[in-house]
Amino acid sequence: MTRDYAKKKRPAAKKAAPKPQVPWWVWLFIGSMLGAFIMFLVYLAGLSPSQQASPAAPAPVPQAKVSQPEPETEKEKPDLPKPRFDFYKLLQESEVIVPATEPVETGQTVKQEPAVEYLLQVGSFRKAEDADKLRAQLILLNLDARTEDVTIRNGELWHRVVVGPFDNQSRLAKARSTLVSNRYNALVLKRKPGG
Repeated sequence: MTRDYAKKKRPAAKKAAPKPQVPWWVWLFIGSMLGAFIMFLVYLAGLSPSQQASPAAPAPVPQAKVSQPEPETEKEKPDLPKPRFDFYKLLQESEVIVPATEPVETGQTVKQEPAVEYLLQVGSFRKAEDADKLRAQLILLNLDARTEDVTIRNGELWHRVVVGPFDNQSRLAKARSTLVSNRYNALVLKRKPGG
């Protein structure tokens, strides 16, 4: 007769009793608290007796004043400095009254020209077409770019691409950061206006 192994009774699997485990963060907390307590004890051991809290000394007992007869005339009074509490008096004396209306300006306003203007030179080319290409790229970056023709010592004509002019350092720094963020190197030029 054949044997049917499928119907065989198998012994039940033994379940192991779950071990109570303490989470890792509890151990971390306990360790840090223990370390802090030990450090506090080391700190207390290092204090000198003068630094430790000393028992409160009894407050000195006020001595009874011996009353002296007050001098009757001003000549007999001792010269003691009188306390001065004249802050409020000084404050009133130094008060400045501001007029309610603004001063009238004269009709002539003098506009001062800046003594120096700043330019950023982005490139210098022998061919005008190369300079125009770079100028167009800078205009697309919303920068005020233009080309200048310059003759150097040997009589050669070069085409500079400049951005500006800028009358203050903040606008110059903003334009320069735009150029640097778009991987353009710029040379700062300083010159007189219209020069």
